[in-house]
Amino acid sequence: MTNIYNPNSQNIQKAAEVIKNGGLVAFPTETVYGLGANVYNAKAVANIFAAKQRPHFDPLISHIAEVDILKTYAATDERVFALAKRFWPGPLTFVLKRIEENPAIDLACSGLRTLTVRMPDHPVALSLIKASGVPIVAPSANKYQSISPTTAQHVADGLGDKVDMILDGGACRVGVESTIIDLTSKDIVMLRAGGTAKENLEEFLGEKIILSSGNPELPTAPGQLLRHYAPKNQLRINADFPEKDEFYIGFGSYNGELNLSPQADLSEAAANLFAYLRIADSKAANGKIAVAPIPLNGLGLAINDRLKRASYK
Repeated sequence: MTNIYNPNSQNIQKAAEVIKNGGLVAFPTETVYGLGANVYNAKAVANIFAAKQRPHFDPLISHIAEVDILKTYAATDERVFALAKRFWPGPLTFVLKRIEENPAIDLACSGLRTLTVRMPDHPVALSLIKASGVPIVAPSANKYQSISPTTAQHVADGLGDKVDMILDGGACRVGVESTIIDLTSKDIVMLRAGGTAKENLEEFLGEKIILSSGNPELPTAPGQLLRHYAPKNQLRINADFPEKDEFYIGFGSYNGELNLSPQADLSEAAANLFAYLRIADSKAANGKIAVAPIPLNGLGLAINDRLKRASYK
């Protein structure tokens, strides 16, 4: 018996009841599938950490469907709302200061005095959040440090019956997690490259964004750990050609058993990245995978970040 459901209005309402009652629902976003719970239900949030086997010091992103919700639990200003108006819904996450000592969200925030929040650009995600009536905290719906899921079947394969419901919205359009920016000080700091390009943010803001990898020992946002998004097999990156016995993932003119984008389109490469890593992981007969060089501009920054962490020894 499967726990994958068609995301029709009846099943979205059923999933919203699961969220309200403290259960876990996996749902599609434009980036990857998220494992969702009521941000204000500490027991449900604890079940996310348990299902993923994720350490409690690694904070979670909450997802909202209306910008005005921000005012209820986060410190906001004109810059925050200008960015939200331009880039939401979309793959951009804000790190903001919490406005009150609300113990209900302590676990989701890993005890930090900041919170991370975004508005996903997917009709199923937005419908579920609205029907639930609360922000939904939702890290990627996979086991800790493993390859992120971009289909409902990926979620079922990785988490199985640890999820009450999986809403199937098809393959994720963007395919890599959201960009995370810290808005708690005058300077804007990018803590994780993702689905919103650094260049697009800088053009809109008219200022440079500082790049930071954060502190992997005490992360202030998801995706800062040295090893993350990792296949089971050994992964070599920036490989101009495969060595003996390596399963090779190409890009552009670098051809292999798979090619992230024969046309060297970074959007296509990002959308294919996690799915192709999963295929390579299943077919790498000798336990070795190699990936061709990817440019560092645009979405290439996010792709290279994921590959660097996936290949960390």
